[in-house]
Amino acid sequence: MFGLLFLLLTAHVTVGQNITDCSTLPADINYAANPKFPDPFLHINGSRLTKRDQWPCRKEEIRQLFQRYSYGKLPPGPASVTASMSGTSLKINVSDGGKTMSFSVSVKLPSAGSAPYSAIIAYGGSSLPIPNTVATITYQNFDMAADNGRGKGKFYELYGSNHNAGGMIAAAWGVDRIMDALEITPDAKIDPKRVGVTGCSRNGKGAMIAGAFVDRIALALPQEGGQSAAGCWRIADEIQANGTKVETARQIVNGDTWFSTDFPKYVNAVPSLPWDNHMLHALYAYPPRGLLIIENTAIDYLGPTSNYHCATAGRKVHEALGVKDYFGFSQYTHSDHCGFPKAQQPELTAFIERFLLSKDAKTEFWKTDGKWPIDEKRWIDWTVPVLP
Repeated sequence: MFGLLFLLLTAHVTVGQNITDCSTLPADINYAANPKFPDPFLHINGSRLTKRDQWPCRKEEIRQLFQRYSYGKLPPGPASVTASMSGTSLKINVSDGGKTMSFSVSVKLPSAGSAPYSAIIAYGGSSLPIPNTVATITYQNFDMAADNGRGKGKFYELYGSNHNAGGMIAAAWGVDRIMDALEITPDAKIDPKRVGVTGCSRNGKGAMIAGAFVDRIALALPQEGGQSAAGCWRIADEIQANGTKVETARQIVNGDTWFSTDFPKYVNAVPSLPWDNHMLHALYAYPPRGLLIIENTAIDYLGPTSNYHCATAGRKVHEALGVKDYFGFSQYTHSDHCGFPKAQQPELTAFIERFLLSKDAKTEFWKTDGKWPIDEKRWIDWTVPVLP
């Protein structure tokens, strides 16, 4: 057991039209090392959820845990955001703390349907087939936070090169600004209430994190992101110990700048962290938004067993809140990383139709072609509460 310093803050969580004041987190968190997944229904103060209206405060607590230990601080909304369309380019101007910066995204409108259209924000472009009834917003996330150097990119122009945010949370902040722009720019012809996000590989992690922190995202489609998208660090460590090369927390901080400057302090003591990535999935459960994890059993480095069991644990929160069918999982063997086999098309179509096109589509998908033992008790030692 060891103490983990945590930033003191009072969280204000919006629940519909009501504001709930959540308790402040302690400055020093003592968490006993546990090789199993931490209980997502257990507050840091030791109290367990008994009612569904307690979840928003636990959700905010989880978000702060991720920011402090893993991703870095997500700044609040800036002082000013303006935007304008020119052809297919949406230019977004941001001012905060006396500094300004601008970035642009491209908007490809669909060939069918009528405005305002639903849309998918694609990190670097989409590797998933987007239907001709949905717009594609191409977001060059590495311009927001460089992939090859810490503290470089548009985000850091505004908040300084020494900001502790890693590239993933900085890019999520950029998604939030795209949403700002869509809400104030009718010329974009996009309905901001029907916007999804996608990306593959490292951008699959990015899409997962963006949807987890930006509640205005209606659907997330992270593809083959492996750990910190579908998978949990605890299982990845075990897979590595058994001799299979997989992306672990210990490995990911060597050279990559996707995570917080503080994350390297904790990667050698993963079982002592009061969170794992199943709690990232849980952030989608309220307000309920669509989440379809698309993974690949053929690539060991992605940690297929980790992805399946981690997501299964995260879905327990959806189960407790009565929105289990908002979270889908599709894992299928194919050789090309970021390819998209036809076998996964029914899941993708259903989630897009339900959460972006407002159609009556069934999204009860939980599929894998993996041949490993499925044993929830191996990683879960807590029960799912009834939350009236």
